[in-house]
Amino acid sequence: MASRSAQATATSKKRKNVDREEAEQDVPGGAGALTTSSSSTKPYKSKVLILCSRGITYRMRHLMNDLANLITHGKKDAKLDSKHALPSINELADLNSCNHALYFESRRHSDLYLWASRCPNGPSIRFHVVNVHTMDEMKMTGNCLKGSRPIVTFGKEFEDEAHWKVCKEVLTNVFAVPKTARKAKPFVDHIISFSIVDGKIWFRNYQILQKSTIDPAATNKKNTSEADDLSLTEIGPRFVLTPIKLFEGSFSGPCLWENKEFVPPVQALKEHKTEAALKYVGRKEQESSRESRKEIINMMRPDDELEKRKVFA
Repeated sequence: MASRSAQATATSKKRKNVDREEAEQDVPGGAGALTTSSSSTKPYKSKVLILCSRGITYRMRHLMNDLANLITHGKKDAKLDSKHALPSINELADLNSCNHALYFESRRHSDLYLWASRCPNGPSIRFHVVNVHTMDEMKMTGNCLKGSRPIVTFGKEFEDEAHWKVCKEVLTNVFAVPKTARKAKPFVDHIISFSIVDGKIWFRNYQILQKSTIDPAATNKKNTSEADDLSLTEIGPRFVLTPIKLFEGSFSGPCLWENKEFVPPVQALKEHKTEAALKYVGRKEQESSRESRKEIINMMRPDDELEKRKVFA
């Protein structure tokens, strides 16, 4: 009985090998072609961890929610308890299977800083966020479907210096949604634009519209190309990023580049208060000198017989 079962298994294995060889002969390129096709269709898994610190204001939270809606492959997490344990974000990213991170750091309930990092090896960039305008504030006419993939564009200034190239690479990994993302829709209907003006990065988000949908008369025109039929309408949000430092690691490591022209908001506020204090001191000194001059003039002036203090004495 045992010998018969062994013979049956051997014959079944031979039949499987013959069928496999025939299938490889039918496919162009044989087994190598099958392996290549399976490896080429392997999805690229890229996820972005989005979180913030405690003490964040409502406007900062609304900006974070707007960006989370644009980043389809993003994953929001709870607030970070400690502001001094930033390397622990790498562990959170590992637990959530994320290879990029966006961290919104609030200081003194008024200053917003943005960390963009590639976890866990870096690099990471720290930005100062100013001129924030959320979607609710702007109420633009543009709109895009949630989950659609954007076209991320950068100005030609990003190719001038090395630190701008690193910024371009990090921002591309964060905002460019891969087509294999789980929640991504299979089409493109908006453009995310990054441009450099005065050493700062300006963020804009536009919807791609066809003029034929806006103006029906445009459909009757002939000799119009597809490029001429497209237009852009701003969606929002708006904000400006000032790069401060570029680190080799993720939220740590040696500083590769530092913006020498950046003035911290604390120092600017201190200078403003010092200037206001100097103005106040100068105003008080002028008042005291004016009073002293009046007293000297009154002492030098001769007494008048018709003064009130003498008439009604």
